[in-house]
Amino acid sequence: MVGAGPAGSAVPAGFLAALREVLPAGMVSTDAADLDDVANDRSHHVGAVPAAVVRPLTTDNVSATMRVCSQFGVAVVARGSGTGLEGASNGLAGAVTLDLRGMSRIVDVHPWDFDVVVQPGVMKSALNERLALDGLFFPAGPGYDASVGGMLSTRASGTNAVRYGTMRENVMALTVVLADGRVIHTGSRTRKSAAGYDLTHLFVGAEGTLGIVTEATLRVHGIPAHAAAMICGFPSLASATGVVYEALRLEVPISRVELLDEPSMVAINRFTGSSFAEVPTLIFEVTGSATAVADERAVLRGLASAAGAVGLSSSSEPTSIERIWNARHQALPATAALVSGATTWSTDVCVPISRLAECIELTQADTQASGLLAPIVGHVGDGNFHLAIVLVPGDAATLAVAHEVNDRLVARALAMGGTVSGEHGIGLGKMHALELEHGDSLGVMAAIKLALDPQRLLNPGRMLGAGLFEG
Repeated sequence: MVGAGPAGSAVPAGFLAALREVLPAGMVSTDAADLDDVANDRSHHVGAVPAAVVRPLTTDNVSATMRVCSQFGVAVVARGSGTGLEGASNGLAGAVTLDLRGMSRIVDVHPWDFDVVVQPGVMKSALNERLALDGLFFPAGPGYDASVGGMLSTRASGTNAVRYGTMRENVMALTVVLADGRVIHTGSRTRKSAAGYDLTHLFVGAEGTLGIVTEATLRVHGIPAHAAAMICGFPSLASATGVVYEALRLEVPISRVELLDEPSMVAINRFTGSSFAEVPTLIFEVTGSATAVADERAVLRGLASAAGAVGLSSSSEPTSIERIWNARHQALPATAALVSGATTWSTDVCVPISRLAECIELTQADTQASGLLAPIVGHVGDGNFHLAIVLVPGDAATLAVAHEVNDRLVARALAMGGTVSGEHGIGLGKMHALELEHGDSLGVMAAIKLALDPQRLLNPGRMLGAGLFEG
């Protein structure tokens, strides 16, 4: 996707020269290919090419960039791997994009303290490859590989959240560059603290609007000795989610549990050549000692069988576990492949677990009545689910219907006591939804934004609408 807007859109006279003066040679680029490379993330939102790209390597580089941008009043968009789904890191005309991919150093690993210190450009896959040397892993984040900074920015979740929590629960401390270039350190490597405001978690989920994270201390966990996975179909969404509820009530230590609806299973079978039952489907994983895994697996099989499960398959063999989880990981590309040349709009809401089946069933009925092709997958253990709305480029009518369906989905989730985003964030696409969810609280958010970024230079026009700052 090519960004809209002219390359190198106007910036104040002398700005680029001042920026190049404080940064190492070659760190600032206005090359057209470099600008277009950072114009768009993975979302359906169309971005713009920025005025310049800065590729920092250190906190000092980011601080120097922000001091110059603050002096000249130039906006800044921080960007990691560009895998976001709500346009939060899309390029902005006349702005600087901070491409943090080069800040990919694993600074320190503390195996005995179960924490690691990393720069924001570190990819989850690379982090876990290094941690595996010490028998550790980092669980949070999406199945699709993403950078630590991006996962921090959106308060990402992923399939492991039911056991290990989201990014919020796994971030201990941060180094942050503020809008004027000041560098602050939040939190600590201790397991608890009662010292002052919790600034660390103010920045987690702020989508680059309050400061730029240049270093993060993350909580890590031991790699389980044994694992088992199970996949099975059910006669209805309600029966599937009922099994999850019973497993949670019995405190079965589920590591992962995912729900896929009938259209998702159809797409997966076509895409991968598999032959899973094309009905509402659950994928479970349990981990621990060999004895514990065997016991937990037996409990889940019993619960599933009692609920009328079909096509039940489980295994503790690594290759088979990988095959089972591959079905889930292929869901999005499989959905896009249903229509030649199509892309997908991946939505994101979260509701109380007790309302999940109802919310999904109503959403399915809405998409079918609207004529949309939109398979559903969900992190059923925490009530989070996604529509993958299939879009053909240039089909404005379908896109308009998709917006209407998404608006009704947001309203439905809120009416059930849910939230407009469980893990994708707000970005460009859900600012109106954030207003519906938080109402008067947005004024407090705007006050925090202005206190830390009075010129509104950091990722402007994302998360909080401009109207909040008027008057």
